[in-house]
Amino acid sequence: PFRRLPKDPRDRPQTDLLRKGLEELRKVWRQVRSERNIKRFLGAFFAYSAGVQTVLYLAATFAEKELHFPQGELIAVVLILQIVAIGGAWLFARVSEWRGNKFSLLVMLSIWAGICAVAYFVTQSWQFYVIAGGVGLVMGGIQSLSRSTYSKLLPENTPDTASFFSFYDILEKVAIVLGTFMFGLVDQLFGMRNSVLFLALFFLIGIAVLSTVRIQHAREA
Repeated sequence: PFRRLPKDPRDRPQTDLLRKGLEELRKVWRQVRSERNIKRFLGAFFAYSAGVQTVLYLAATFAEKELHFPQGELIAVVLILQIVAIGGAWLFARVSEWRGNKFSLLVMLSIWAGICAVAYFVTQSWQFYVIAGGVGLVMGGIQSLSRSTYSKLLPENTPDTASFFSFYDILEKVAIVLGTFMFGLVDQLFGMRNSVLFLALFFLIGIAVLSTVRIQHAREA
């Protein structure tokens, strides 16, 4: 009698699901290419995400290799990042209400670029703690405001925003791969301090491209 039971649906091929997902992403890409502001914003987002995520992933490696931080102090750095990030997210949410998302993002990107430049000269542990506080200040705000700004740039009455945000998330993952690869490459060729300084280039590109974006539905002056 068990031969009459239906087959386990988990054994069915998932090719249709994969194909549908790829078709949705291609559809989003075609629409993004026709929307100048979205295309420019995603270009800026891709550039500065490569910098942001690489800093977050490799800050501990820099502290351990260049400043010889013990494991206990690295844990303290992580705690500082998380605590300051709460206040930073609140602060830049208020700045966004005052001057708009674009202004807030440009300020944060300038701080990120400055952090990379200053980190090149760090030689003492207390200096790294100050930099960790700076990273925490802009860490939470840039992620939430980037997503918020992207949602404001989407065409009005978009029926399926999930596909647009899937595209956004994939772009961020690719940026992480690029950022960590470039960090490692520059580290191998010129040393870790130069690789940290190189990350500032991602933020400067982000600033340049984001400056050309017009956020029509945001609270911009």
